[in-house]
This record gives sequence, C-alpha cells and structure tokens, in this order.
Amino acid sequence: MENPIKPTSIEGVTLIDPEIQECPFPTYDLLREEAPVFKDPITGMFVVTRYDDLRRIALDYDNFSSHRYSNDPEMHTPSQQIAHKMFLTKGWVPGKSLAARDDPDHKQMRSLFDDAFRPKRIAEIEGNVQKLAYDLIDDFIDDQECDYVQQYAVPLPLFIICRQMGAKDEDVWQIKKWTDAWIKGGTIGLDEAGVIWATEMEIQAQHYFQAIFEKLRVQPDDTLLSDLVNNEVPGWDRTLSDSELHAEMMQDTFVGGSETTTNAMSAGIMLLDKNPAVWQKLKKDPDKYLNTFVEEVVRLESPVQGLTRLAKNDVEIDGVSIPKGSVIDIRYGAGNRDPRHFSCPHDVDIERKNAASHLGFSTGTHYCLGAPLARRELYWGFRAFIDRIDSFRVVPEKNNLRHLPNYSLRILKELHIEFTP
Repeated sequence: MENPIKPTSIEGVTLIDPEIQECPFPTYDLLREEAPVFKDPITGMFVVTRYDDLRRIALDYDNFSSHRYSNDPEMHTPSQQIAHKMFLTKGWVPGKSLAARDDPDHKQMRSLFDDAFRPKRIAEIEGNVQKLAYDLIDDFIDDQECDYVQQYAVPLPLFIICRQMGAKDEDVWQIKKWTDAWIKGGTIGLDEAGVIWATEMEIQAQHYFQAIFEKLRVQPDDTLLSDLVNNEVPGWDRTLSDSELHAEMMQDTFVGGSETTTNAMSAGIMLLDKNPAVWQKLKKDPDKYLNTFVEEVVRLESPVQGLTRLAKNDVEIDGVSIPKGSVIDIRYGAGNRDPRHFSCPHDVDIERKNAASHLGFSTGTHYCLGAPLARRELYWGFRAFIDRIDSFRVVPEKNNLRHLPNYSLRILKELHIEFTP
C-alpha cells in the first residue's frame, strides 16, 4: 500500500520507522533533495540516496568495504551474543558470506558460482522455469482466484533454487519457513525471544543441509550445491568449510536467490493492477515490452532496498564528512527513483531506454550473481500470467496490502486476486 504523503522535514526521520518502511519512496524524495547523505538518528548509519553517489560507493573498493561484521563475540550486540552462543553449542557459527567479503577473497569465492550462472547453464535451467510457471498457474486457473504470493510468486523461484541446492520438492515449504525466520532474525531491534526463535529455526536448517553436504561429499551430483561442497576455492587450496557453506545457504542462496524474486513478482502484479494501460500493452505485445517491464519492476520496487558498506578511511560525499569505521547504507531503492538519472522516475515506463541501468541488482564486483536467473524467472513468471490470464483485479477486501516491516526487503505475505482466464 503506497502512502503518497511526503514528509515536510527530515527532522525525526529514521528508516527503522515501520510507516516509512511501508512506503519509503516519499521519504527518499525528501532525503535526495535536502540531505542526500543523511545520518539516521537511531541506527547511526549514513544513508545515501542519490544514484551517482551510490554508484561511486559501490565501485570504490579502496574506501568502502562490504565486510562490517565480526565473528568475535566480544564485538557483538547482546542479541548477537545470544545467537552466537546458540550456534556454537547447537549448530555452526555462520562464516562470512559471499556478500560480506571484499576482493580478492570475494572474487575467489565467487568463482565457485560462476559455472552455475553462465549463459549456457541459465539456458538449461530456463526450460524448467518456463514449464514450472505455466504448471503453477494451471493448478489454480479454474478457480478464477488465487493468493498470487503463496500460490505463485513464492513457489516459482523457490522450487528452482531448491532443486539447485539438492533439496527435495516436498521440503520446499519447510525451507520457506526457515527463510522467513532468517529474515525476521535480521530485524533491527528484535527482542530476545525473537532472536532465540529465529536462531533455533536457522539451526534446524543447518542440520537439514549438513546432511546434504555430507551426502554430496560421498556422492557428488550435478547441482550447484555439489560444486560448492566439493570444489576448491581458487587461491585458497581448500573447499568451503561447513560454517562457510551454512552462511551461504540462508543469506545468499535462499534469501538472495528466491525471496527477492518473489517480492519482485508480487510488486509487478501490484504495479499492473494500478497501471491497466501497461497491462494492455503487455497483453498486446509481450515480446516487445516484457523485458523492459521486468527492469522497471526491479527499478521501481527494488526488492533489496539497500545494503551496507564500511568506510575504510575518512571520506566525504556530497560535502558530508564520514569518519573511518562508519557504516553507510547505500539505498538502492532511492537511487532507482532519482530524477537526475530517470525521467518521471515514479512512473512505470515500458519504453524507458535506460531502465536496465537501475541498481536493483547492485553494481561492480558485488553485482548480483543470480541476476541472469532472476531476470528469466521474472520474465516467465509474468509471461505465463499474461498468456493464461485475460484480466484480473486485486481484491481489496481480502488483502492487508501492507509489507512486513523490514529494513532492507519489501515483502508482501499475501496478494489475493480474482481473474478471468
């Protein structure tokens, strides 16, 4: 649900405000113009909102680091200390994930994933994506109504990534519960009970995947997970440790590889409901417009609103001095609606020439590894819907239409629609 009211002052603004998280775009507009580098009074992070500044930070590896978390429990918050102790005694303390590494470590580890996301491999997977998209719709098409999120947007990318990670189809919904718990566990200000619950759920997931790791070490197969388990990291002279593998499973694989695509699929249908002329254009000529629509969905909704960097040195951005050691929130969701780079930035324009220059998949060395697959999942997710559905409407009385409060992700838990096949 979008709130068109734009705040009139930056006084009191904090991005952990649930109402701002529900619809952050008016706040982004204000910050871009009045405080493009804004120190959040609650988190202490420097929030950056202009497109060019975001690109500069993402590409400046001398001054900004992706690694800001420590495995030293003495450096943890009380909540992190609770989780650390639980992982230590019941599971595996997650190592640094790919997203939290700098080069050369990052580049070396990333090479393990390269084969899985090469164009040839994506082309091999794409047929499965296409078939699954049409099969999922055919499962509910006779009902002329569905929960688009739970019956379509969740299972499409989740089944695909689960199969790449050696999980059984019947376990997909349990894995979804673990993923949801991981997301909740990252909520800023989560109370102790919430931290304990989320950590217990992640430890359950660790034990599930540990059994798969051990099986793949004895019986390798052609899945991505088998490659991650058995192939040496170039330059490391070793394979990934169990702790490093567990770090990859939740953050980079299931949240990065399915949750973000789910959220983009849900956002796309909301955009089409509000923009019937765009729906008609897509119905008339999907081959011409659909790829650009995919880019516009990612640009406008930015399923990952922002990521963080650590200042390695004293730096200055837009006249604001940022001390060494500061945490910087590079707010992709704001940059993707920057009028300096995108004309009429709040509009869905499926003829936009620079739509693909958005930062929804980041840029530079940390450009989203799974972006090629995500684009094909979004393409076929929308294409099957366009092909099978003549018209549809979001049903207000059946929907909450509020996103889950979250600092980085835009998550709809339900989206009930009625349609005519």
